[in-house]
Amino acid sequence: MDLMRTLLPAILCYLCISLGGAQTVLLNNMYGIVHSPNFPEPYPKEREIQWNISVPDGYQIRLYFMHFDIEPSYLCEYDYVKVYSETEELAVFCGRESTDTELVPADEVLLSPGNVLSVAFRSDFSNEERYSGFEAHYSAVDIDECRDKNDEDLACDHFCHNHIGGYYCSCRYGYQLHSDNRTCKVECSDSVFTEHSGQFTSADFPKPYPKSSDCLYRIELEKGFLVNLEFDDSFDIEDHPEVMCPYDHIKVQAGDRELGPFCGDRSPGRIQTESNIVNILFHSDNSGENLGWKITYTATSSECPVPIVPPNGHLEPLQSQYFFKEHITVTCDPGYTLQKDGEKFEHFQIQCQTDGAWSSSAPICEKKESRRSRSSVASVPTDPIMH
Repeated sequence: MDLMRTLLPAILCYLCISLGGAQTVLLNNMYGIVHSPNFPEPYPKEREIQWNISVPDGYQIRLYFMHFDIEPSYLCEYDYVKVYSETEELAVFCGRESTDTELVPADEVLLSPGNVLSVAFRSDFSNEERYSGFEAHYSAVDIDECRDKNDEDLACDHFCHNHIGGYYCSCRYGYQLHSDNRTCKVECSDSVFTEHSGQFTSADFPKPYPKSSDCLYRIELEKGFLVNLEFDDSFDIEDHPEVMCPYDHIKVQAGDRELGPFCGDRSPGRIQTESNIVNILFHSDNSGENLGWKITYTATSSECPVPIVPPNGHLEPLQSQYFFKEHITVTCDPGYTLQKDGEKFEHFQIQCQTDGAWSSSAPICEKKESRRSRSSVASVPTDPIMH
């Protein structure tokens, strides 16, 4: 009911102000009529009137003419009707029909860019042919902000919902609406990677990443492993031609070192962090449509020397390189048994440690005696896992 009372006022309110011979009429209703003086009788000479129409925010003003009969002149020098919104001139009309130098509104409907519109009428010192003037109707129409928003600072990131007098924004599942009520940010600070290799990207990659977000990606490996990062060539983070990464950026924290910030379209490439724990921090501001980044990480570790194979013995697995936490099992040919520090074993296992040394030296293979030897299996303690 309140809205109907606003849209259907019983009384049209005019506030007239005289400014140096020109008359100004202020109109603030949701609809109304403007017409030339004395309409439908011929308008008087030497008159200037301006109607300033305003409606609430969230509305535009629709204006159309029901009658138009103004003295014609070249480029409307004598009598005219001008329509403008603030400082923008929308149209100048005069005459009875459109020519190369005169324009009449006919069936044209004018729409204000915003919530204000002005109609100015001027007549010169003569009206010999008794032109009857004009009559125009105006009404407030709802702005469809969702359709008309071209300003990045005002548009919704994901979804826009129009309502009478305004609009509101919402976000896709998994996103949160920022306090600016238009930007959609993502929760991206709970990712912890513990595998020895993997990859991760900015949210929505290779589509534009979310605005107004602060993301933390953490790689946490056992002590003895070192993390290597490889940034994909498809790297696109908003930058600035003169200032280093003032808007969006990515940083790498590895131990006591901080690398970056990185931005622009040049990939940082390969980074050897020399740490087993690495934090990647990504920040985006509230603007931009950049595509983001992709990181592949791998782990390297301490390398142990290849052990010497004992005579009549075997190493499993036998390979050219051994790294932290890899194991070797030593066995002997049939008729031989492993011996170390006075003990005999059927098989013996050693492990590559964080310092690049084996947990034990390899035993030797001795020929079995005629009597049955007691066999046992040794299990050598390994380094505890440290976080």
